[in-house]
Amino acid sequence: MLIIPGFLISLVTFPGVVVHEFAHKKVCDRYDIPVAEVCYFRVGNPAGYVLHDEPERFRASLAVSVAPFVLNTALALGLFGALALLWGKPDGSGLYVDQFGAPAYGLLWLGASVGMHAFPSTGDAETIWNRTKREWRSAPLVLLALPVVAVIYVANLLSFFWLDAIYALGLLFVAVISMGVLQ
Repeated sequence: MLIIPGFLISLVTFPGVVVHEFAHKKVCDRYDIPVAEVCYFRVGNPAGYVLHDEPERFRASLAVSVAPFVLNTALALGLFGALALLWGKPDGSGLYVDQFGAPAYGLLWLGASVGMHAFPSTGDAETIWNRTKREWRSAPLVLLALPVVAVIYVANLLSFFWLDAIYALGLLFVAVISMGVLQ
């Protein structure tokens, strides 16, 4: 198993960190949640963060926590879709990579880095978990968020086994198939 220090992965995939934190910040803005500090990227742990007040509503907490998954996934699919358009299929027989130049490699890198940072952090899961524990008696529907918490925790545990990279690769595969480059 290849073990690469987390700070090196974050450095290489910094656009994904920036998009991840941007998603948190934009949802805070959308719900008028005061933000004390934003760090879109730094070399360290965490690679980025958004410090904000606790949202008044559970829905806003959930939205802030899962926003990176939605935005990073959608943006990675868009970047990989653009890559698939560059790949093209001039004769209908599969991949055409003879002219796979700098723009294509740039889209591949951006799509991979954004896709790799789609999963919310364990801190995001903890936020949802704590709100759920506090509010489930008065609002039992918040229990529906527990599978989200479980998935976030499992995804973060499996990132040791490169689940985040596998997820990005899966997004590439979905985009290429969707664009009809592979059949």
